[in-house]
Amino acid sequence: MTNDQAPDAPKIEFPLDYPIKVIGNNDDDFAELVGAIIKDYDPKFDAATIVKVPSSKGTFVSLRFSIWATGEDQLGKMHQALIKLNCVKMVL
Repeated sequence: MTNDQAPDAPKIEFPLDYPIKVIGNNDDDFAELVGAIIKDYDPKFDAATIVKVPSSKGTFVSLRFSIWATGEDQLGKMHQALIKLNCVKMVL
């Protein structure tokens, strides 16, 4: 293989449990807002599975959870919906 040939990126085989991390302001309703959006894209999502990890100063919180991902389109639309929330700083 020459330098101008890159190996193909690994393909994700859908459907699968897909881990997500959302970082945002440590507001009282942050997890509820994120959970409502996730529920739109994964109707079987259980908001009780969200793990909240506050930042060291408590200003921000990361929400960690998994969804049942069915395809790239679902993930892309969900990502766009999440980043439209003013309280969301990053989606990983």
